Amino acid sequence: MDGNQNKQSNLVDTTDCLEAVGVCRGWKNFLFVIVALCLLLLQLSFWLVNAGYVKTETLETASTLSGEEITPSIVKQIVKPLEENETKQLVGEPNKIEEATERKTASESIASEEKPQSSKQTNLFDIKVKHINWIVRFCNFVLILAAMLYCLTLLFCLKISLLGRLGGINHICRAFFLSLVMVVLLLPWQRFFSNIIVGAMYTPDELVKWCTAERTGIFNTFFHYLRFTGYWLLIILFLVFSQLRSSRWTKAILRRLEVL
Repeated sequence: MDGNQNKQSNLVDTTDCLEAVGVCRGWKNFLFVIVALCLLLLQLSFWLVNAGYVKTETLETASTLSGEEITPSIVKQIVKPLEENETKQLVGEPNKIEEATERKTASESIASEEKPQSSKQTNLFDIKVKHINWIVRFCNFVLILAAMLYCLTLLFCLKISLLGRLGGINHICRAFFLSLVMVVLLLPWQRFFSNIIVGAMYTPDELVKWCTAERTGIFNTFFHYLRFTGYWLLIILFLVFSQLRSSRWTKAILRRLEVL
């Protein structure tokens, strides 16, 4: 009788643990999707700002003149008196007049070639800096919550596996520590340690500042892309490896209980 009661109690405990595993598994997959989407949106925001498709405040102030946009008519009004003055000074000197005419035609041809490309970019991507600010701030808020909840969910899975003796401890331990390292690298440490160490997350001001700053040399360019793309790729790898390890843990449990 005692043996049968112990078997029944063990079966009930195992069933409860399996139900808890199913709940944690569903939340784990949902949080993984949320974290991955936020990371993709942040990377997309970086490439839009870095490629110059976003009208940042510095570019907008440079492209305005007394509250009015610089149009071709305004450029002609500024350039035409200068050309007339230069022509008057070159009267009687045919060689210099020919050189000035060649420079003028060359500059006009270059301007005509560059004009369709710039108009094409503004027509395709009419994105302002306020849109990027909203996307980055929203993604940062959701990302930090989802990443921490993802790490806590794996911790709960580890505890359930230990208490219920379900097995697969190797996989779930590795998954938990990978997610923990991901959260640590994700936090914006530059806000607390004055740029001594940086995290994968960044504010909209930092994004605009880094992308609009002049980069001279291969080292600065390499560090720029390492900050916004290499760091992001490292976080993605930790997230994917953690998800794969947790999936192996689930399969190990089911194989041990002869469910799969």
